[in-house]
Amino acid sequence: MPDSTARKLAISHGGWAARGLLVLAAMEPTPDTAPRPPHASASAAAWFRALADKPRERLLRDGARAISDSELIAILLGTGLRDHPVIEVADHVLRKIGGLASLAAASPHELAQIRGIGAARAARIAAAFELGRRVGRLDHPVVRLGSADDIFEHVAPRFAHEPQEVMLVLGLDTHNVLIDAVEIARGPAVSLSEPRNVFRPLLRMAAAGGVLVHNHPSGDLVPSPDDCSFTRHVRALGWLLGLPIVDHVIVSTGRFCSLAEWLGGDF
Repeated sequence: MPDSTARKLAISHGGWAARGLLVLAAMEPTPDTAPRPPHASASAAAWFRALADKPRERLLRDGARAISDSELIAILLGTGLRDHPVIEVADHVLRKIGGLASLAAASPHELAQIRGIGAARAARIAAAFELGRRVGRLDHPVVRLGSADDIFEHVAPRFAHEPQEVMLVLGLDTHNVLIDAVEIARGPAVSLSEPRNVFRPLLRMAAAGGVLVHNHPSGDLVPSPDDCSFTRHVRALGWLLGLPIVDHVIVSTGRFCSLAEWLGGDF
C-alpha cells in the first residue's frame, strides 16, 4: 500500500485505521533468517526454542566448538535463499564443494560459482579460512617429512585406536614441508578409492608432491595386492600430472611399512 494512501486512511478513519496498518505491516513477509511468528497450531514455547536453535544463537550460547560445520558456514553466509533456510544452503555448499577441507582450499572465484554464495560471501568465507591458516602457522612449527620415519611419527597419533581403515593424502611443498593432510577414504576398501580423490586435494593445496598413508587396524603390516596395485596406478598418474606420489606408508600400533621400500624398484 503506498504511503500516501496509508496516511489518508489513517486520517479519515482515526485510530482503528492506524492500528490496522500496523497489523498489515506486521504481516509483511520477512527474510528467511528472521524467525516466523508461531502458527495457531504451534506454541510460543516451540517458536522460541526454534529461535534458540539458530546457528548464531547456538554459538553464543554453547560456544563455537559445540556447533556443526554446516552451522559455522551458515553463520558466515548470514542469510539463505527464498524457500531455502541458511542452514540448508550451508549443507548444499559443503556437499557441492566436497567437504570442509575442500571448502577451505577453494578459491574465492570457485566459491562464487556455487548457488547461494556469490562474490561477497565467497570473499567472507575465504577470509575466514585464511585467518585460520595464519593462526595455524603461528601455533605450529614447520613439519618436514623427509623419510618414512618422519611420516609415521607425524601421523601415528591420528591413527591411534582407529578401528577402521582410513586413508590420508599428505601434500608436500618442494622442500618436503607438510602443507596439509586430508582424509580421502574410510572403510574396508580404502585401496580401491578413486584416484581423483587422491589428486583433487593435492591440486587444491598447490602441492608439489604427495604421500599416501593408511592404517591396518589388524596389526598386519604386509601390503595387500590391492595396496600395491593402487599405489602403482596412482604413482603413474602422478607422474603424468606432475604431482609425484613419493611414498605410501601403512601404519599400525607402533610400527609402519613403507611401500617405497617394500616394492623397491617396482615402486
